[in-house]
Amino acid sequence: MAVIRVAGAGDLVALTELRVAWTSERHGVGPDATFAGRFAAWFAAEANQRTFWLALDGDRAIGMTNLLTFLRMPGPGIDAGRWGYLGNMFVLPECRNASVGHLLLAAVIAEAEAQHLERLVLSPSERSVPFYRSAGFGEAHQLLVRPRST
Repeated sequence: MAVIRVAGAGDLVALTELRVAWTSERHGVGPDATFAGRFAAWFAAEANQRTFWLALDGDRAIGMTNLLTFLRMPGPGIDAGRWGYLGNMFVLPECRNASVGHLLLAAVIAEAEAQHLERLVLSPSERSVPFYRSAGFGEAHQLLVRPRST
């Protein structure tokens, strides 16, 4: 069974490799000599507001996810609320359907509950919608989205 643990800067190689695998699977993108440096810079910039997790099978990284925490602006007599965005959930194809995704998701949900987040949102792929629905996620009727103009 996979072991889930919080990932840090010492896990950059594993996180980078998993992100390459995700991008290759989803977008068919090939090698990029600059990616490791760009990913490391992004990780350093985001580490203060995100918690990262790795799924490990022995020493091999087989999955990852992260939780971005938003701190809302307080108002007079109103405390700052917090909510989270679950991002970049990925499990290597050969390791899927073995509860790895469920374990990663459980870690994110436990952290969201520990932080008393008001909501946890995500942007699922079409294939992952049943997975997230089975964990209690539903339609978001409170948010609006404006996609980038083309």
